[in-house]
Amino acid sequence: MFSGPGLAYVYLSYGMHRLFNVVCEGVGSAVLIRALRPLEGRELMVQRRGRESSLCNGPGRLTQALGVNLSNDGHDLTGGDLTISWGDPPGEIVATTRIGITRGTELPWRYLAYGDENVSVRPKTIEGRGLPTSWKGQRSKDSRSRGRHSKG
Repeated sequence: MFSGPGLAYVYLSYGMHRLFNVVCEGVGSAVLIRALRPLEGRELMVQRRGRESSLCNGPGRLTQALGVNLSNDGHDLTGGDLTISWGDPPGEIVATTRIGITRGTELPWRYLAYGDENVSVRPKTIEGRGLPTSWKGQRSKDSRSRGRHSKG
């Protein structure tokens, strides 16, 4: 996680779940990939998971479906078999509060496509709406205000 941005940081959680993160700055910061929307390779994901439902809607399920293991730690995500790329989101990108942790749960550092069925846990509140759906380095007024909005 300290080597540089664009690398995979894969570790074992609770001695059984492999978690997949993307290193952001190389100074001990990374983003946990909690879920994804399968676009291709679904048959292989089903084979790896042993089930058709809930393929990638949780960090442990996601790594199992993708075949990510501890040997992927440090892998360059800009090329090779395991890559991250930006595509068109299936909906509006929103910020929500963090989940699965005990400290910092009030921080709106979880981002997802609003209404996407593949999220790991549905958000209880939406912290910021109207976040940009492309990486142009600009944030909307709504995301800066951090005002609470009800889902709906």
